[in-house]
Amino acid sequence: MRVFVAGGTGAVGRRLVSQLVARGHQVTATTTSAGKLDLLRSLGAEAVVMDGLDAASVDSAVAAARPGVIVHEMTAISGKPDLKHIDRWFAVTSRLRIEGTDHLLAAAEANGVSHIVAQSYGSWNGIREGGWVKTEEDPLDPQTGSAAYPVMQAIRHLEDAVTGAGGAALRYGALYGPGATEDQVELVRKRQYPLVMPGTGYSSWVHVDDAASATVLAVERRASGVYNIVDDEPAPASEWLPYLAASAGAKPPLRVPQWLARMLAGGVAVTMMTEARGFSNAKAKRELGWELRYPSWRQGFREGLAGVL
Repeated sequence: MRVFVAGGTGAVGRRLVSQLVARGHQVTATTTSAGKLDLLRSLGAEAVVMDGLDAASVDSAVAAARPGVIVHEMTAISGKPDLKHIDRWFAVTSRLRIEGTDHLLAAAEANGVSHIVAQSYGSWNGIREGGWVKTEEDPLDPQTGSAAYPVMQAIRHLEDAVTGAGGAALRYGALYGPGATEDQVELVRKRQYPLVMPGTGYSSWVHVDDAASATVLAVERRASGVYNIVDDEPAPASEWLPYLAASAGAKPPLRVPQWLARMLAGGVAVTMMTEARGFSNAKAKRELGWELRYPSWRQGFREGLAGVL
């Protein structure tokens, strides 16, 4: 199959390119930097510079690649996590989820590409009502009135646009593994990632290799609809954060009250650690035949921080 990976040098993109090539697919992968072209070529892909926010650039790249499937992995998340200003931290990523998605869908239509798979997000942003673990039938939390609202609106746009075109939106959990967690782990080691008490908010995690393998299956099976791509163990912050610290050889995280966390880190951080809902992966396992290399973040954190993460 000819597969076009938009955003091939990210934490998932690199894993995805390698896995697609290993399974015999012909891959064209994009980057925004000419300096990363050799990286993509070393993974076995045809490499091209593309600006996902420029419609002409996207159309030209897709037309030249002549793919049968487009995979949207374009993000711009880097640097120190900033939940207090998550709207600013995710500003370019949100544009890529709105404008970039629209450009890819337009290029797909113009060039006869019949299937698209796109990265979405589902870690701690399930609707805050009812049980602590959500399925694809449950709505996402719009985070109305918070700094996360524009981020969630961009996710909704991506999912509606992609599934409306018959494609698949994959809600990756919180990514960890090479290229995905270094900044977060550094904060944990410096004890700058406190636990907001009582730490009852749930999150779902997924290793970058497992996120990539689920994406390969969605491509090969021409999946449509929304899928939660998370591990088997959604868990409250009171469990995963101290375990992450211990795995990293760090002291236990500081414990702070909600009023102090709201002042220092903002309302989104408080929501994430006290009220958030995680996600179930039952649909992805059932319909895609997905098997996880790291079924639990406990295994992944322990093995990864021993030398791989």
